[in-house]
Amino acid sequence: METAEIRRRFVAHFERHGHTVVPSASLLLDDPNLLFVNAGMVPFKPYFLGQETPKWDRATSVQKCVRTLDIEEVGKTTRHGTFFQMCGNFSFGDYFKEGAIRFAWSLVTGSVDDGGFGFDPEKIWVTVLPSDDEAKQLWHEVAGLPFERIQERGLEDNYWNMGVPGPGGPCSEIYVDRGPAYGPDGGPNADEDRFLEIWNLVFMQESLSQVRSKADFDVEGPLPAKNIDTGMGLERVAYLLQGKENLYEIDEVFPVIERAAELSGRKYGADPADDVRFRVVADHVRSALMLISDGVTPGNEARGYVLRRLLRRAIRSMRLLGCDGPALRELLPVSRDRMKLSYPEVETGFDRISRVAYAEEDAFAKTLLAGTQLFDRAADEVRSTGRAQLSGAQAFTLHDTYGFPIDLTLEMASEAGLGVDEQGFRGLMAEQRERAKADAKAKKGQHADTGVYRGILDAHGPTDWLAYETLQTESRVLAVLSGGAGVPALGAGEVGEVVLDRTPFYAESGGQAADAGVLVGDGTRLEVLDVQRPVRGLVVHQVRVLEGELVQDALLAAQVDPEWRTGARQAHSGTHVVHAALREVLGPSALQSGSYNRPGYLRLDFGWTSSLSPEQVRDIEQVSNQALRADLPVGWQYMTLEQAKEWGAIALFGETYDDTQVRVVEIGGPWSRELCGGTHVEHSSQIGTVVVTGESSVGSGNRRIEAFTGVEGFAYLARERDVVAQLTGLLKTQPDDLVPRVSDLVERLRSAEKEVEKARLSQLLSGGAALAAGASDVQGVAVVSHRVDGAGGGDVRTLATDVRGRLPQDRPGVVVVLGVLDAKVSVVAATNDAARARGLSANDLVRAVGPFVGGKGGGKADVAQGGGTDTTRLDEALAAVEAEVARAAGA
Repeated sequence: METAEIRRRFVAHFERHGHTVVPSASLLLDDPNLLFVNAGMVPFKPYFLGQETPKWDRATSVQKCVRTLDIEEVGKTTRHGTFFQMCGNFSFGDYFKEGAIRFAWSLVTGSVDDGGFGFDPEKIWVTVLPSDDEAKQLWHEVAGLPFERIQERGLEDNYWNMGVPGPGGPCSEIYVDRGPAYGPDGGPNADEDRFLEIWNLVFMQESLSQVRSKADFDVEGPLPAKNIDTGMGLERVAYLLQGKENLYEIDEVFPVIERAAELSGRKYGADPADDVRFRVVADHVRSALMLISDGVTPGNEARGYVLRRLLRRAIRSMRLLGCDGPALRELLPVSRDRMKLSYPEVETGFDRISRVAYAEEDAFAKTLLAGTQLFDRAADEVRSTGRAQLSGAQAFTLHDTYGFPIDLTLEMASEAGLGVDEQGFRGLMAEQRERAKADAKAKKGQHADTGVYRGILDAHGPTDWLAYETLQTESRVLAVLSGGAGVPALGAGEVGEVVLDRTPFYAESGGQAADAGVLVGDGTRLEVLDVQRPVRGLVVHQVRVLEGELVQDALLAAQVDPEWRTGARQAHSGTHVVHAALREVLGPSALQSGSYNRPGYLRLDFGWTSSLSPEQVRDIEQVSNQALRADLPVGWQYMTLEQAKEWGAIALFGETYDDTQVRVVEIGGPWSRELCGGTHVEHSSQIGTVVVTGESSVGSGNRRIEAFTGVEGFAYLARERDVVAQLTGLLKTQPDDLVPRVSDLVERLRSAEKEVEKARLSQLLSGGAALAAGASDVQGVAVVSHRVDGAGGGDVRTLATDVRGRLPQDRPGVVVVLGVLDAKVSVVAATNDAARARGLSANDLVRAVGPFVGGKGGGKADVAQGGGTDTTRLDEALAAVEAEVARAAGA
């Protein structure tokens, strides 16, 4: 049974039993605690936490998930996969334990002909919490399981909570017996390789007040409404039903292994080490495909870093399998062809996905080249000190700073006859992970921050939000807050938050900045600093009291600054226009990945792997302004998410939409259709103008366009006109001749600078012969130690190597030059072949000087370089040169 069919059967089973089918949320769900959605229930978390009212009594979904803590374990076990799919059914105050058990049992053991999975009921075991007699009895009565196949497990295994105060409850896990070939008999308590967990049923029935760990918490009391949250691992069920050994061999993953084997010439199953690499490739290629599809681009932080790491581990694994050429161009299409059965978007968006992935592979090829040079320098340093291995810190720096995989460092070190302090490296990696975990744990408290807002919403209902209809309302103060807590009043000069029964203010969302304006009452005047929606349905204004006192139940006139709103509407509509122009010029794969707009200004980020040419930027600006001149109508209407997609509306990466009703904004009909909740002009001509001011990179595979609109756009053009006027006046030329005239001046300036540099260098080296001729003799070694003021590192190195070349080559000779520039000391030492034969090393000479100049350095035996910040002991430093020569030459 193919994975897509298992997925279809799961959804159909619960749909038949009255569940609303909820599409998978993006992997980039907006949650302050998570890089990615990592569990099937994450999109439903606001409902379980009481932050939002559930839209359904029953729901089912197959959620895309990514977990990143176990990336190093991928390929080594059957249990660790980066991307996976979690099938779930959810009840919000509807059915409880009996229903959950009945639904799960009928699907797991139901016949294939009747739409079930067809597992042998005699092979099914379950676990329950020891105190959950109800679940134990239900498994026996509903499913007919004998009590000996219902095992008890403690809180660590069979109790669920979110790690923060909120809902909790016992859970029950379903296991499949794979047979004696996989381990001893005795159920999950005896062996979890033979008895494989496929489904976890969570019975949310308690409210937890304090959560110290998974098994240490305080129960406040029963939940007012009991909920069900279940999760069935799609990949686990797939490899059981397909008769495979692990998740890497299922139909959605194994074709990538097969293609990798063809490319490498190696056979899967022939060598355990190679098998791990094959599995890493298959997992990471699929995971990268899905992440890029949802809008992630490679980078050095957060989500982008995870994607970069996955891609580079896949590329590196192919290299270890003997495939040195580009691999993703062969592997990614294979993964696409398997995943498109469940996720058609990976096929429709493959042009963009592949460009991002292939650009990262090309960039990593350059990183490997640069990293190899860095490794070589680190290896030279190790050898020069007589050590036999790279330190953990060196390996960690190569890995963390330069993206150099540890296994590559290990391989290259072995080839160089060196070891690596793996323990030190692992320790630093563990410290990094602990810091990340501590940061995530600290952020978990943010869920509690919404409690006060949720209380206001429950007490007064949703805000009557009128931003689309008016710029002014008569409003009543429902709540006054300061520091996240309710207060009776705010006095003059104080900053706090106010909740109104109705408001015309636009709350920041969708890239549009919040409205500015004032709240005015009897003797009271407040400046609105920010407007947010901390929980769905509630609008909160951050204000500064300018006059009087703000108290609850006060009546206020809420007034949006009309100029601000006009500029905001122009900028937001301008963003849509630029996005449409971008797609017209570059093609439909140039999709927006983020945006920000405020009055008169917009920026738009989009997935693209190369910089735009000046001609492309001009074309985007021209197409945009042609749309303004055409006075295209701007309109919006509400529809379901499915209808919006059929209509061709663009949904943006990482955004969460209500699938029952979305707002589609169109400009010029099908020319621009986007899901958007922002404020807009009524005709494109009202935008005024679009002036593109810049195009730049914002990370691998992502570009950014910035532009001014409206009055701000005209002001920018006026400033540009003034600059041109000033330059034409200074250069006595016409505007059309300005560029060639400036180019000519720049070229002449460069030529003059080259001549000056040539003369300066000639002057610097003019004393080289005299320095060589005046070399002192130390133990038969010609020694030149010299100080030169006004010279930096490059000049000092040039002088040192020049003087070395003037010394007799048949006699040992060393040169050390100290340069002083801007209160910094540069040190360069150089030795000839005869000196090195006597045991003299430029590296040792630089190290001898280091303590006297307040710094350090290093290099090779022939040339070494260093620096410092102490210019007061240079005479001692020069004397140390001769002392080191005497020591080394006399040894």
